[in-house]
Amino acid sequence: MYKKHNFRNLKIWQKALNIAFEISDKTENFPSKEQYSLTSQINRCSISMPSNIAEGSARTEKSFIHFIDIAMGSSYELNTQLLIAHHKKYISGEELNILETQIEEWQRMTAGFQKTL
Repeated sequence: MYKKHNFRNLKIWQKALNIAFEISDKTENFPSKEQYSLTSQINRCSISMPSNIAEGSARTEKSFIHFIDIAMGSSYELNTQLLIAHHKKYISGEELNILETQIEEWQRMTAGFQKTL
């Protein structure tokens, strides 16, 4: 029998939520001309990570794995968009490195968690 997970207790959800908070704080400083493009896309990706974990946790194990796959895809998309933000000088190299490290750590944790399902 499949055991439902309380997403709030999952370290991968907690870390993804913290990444989303940090991304939201960073994008507040992006130029207003990016509000409906890069800023919006970056925020959607970061929000997608914890949101898909939360939604998937209430589903079957097979569905949960699928939702984790979606969250993982969003993390790679986020990484790409952060590279664009750095290229446009909206975030510094140091900020990019910190965020990339956090995302990569989350990806490793999430891949490990997914293998246990």
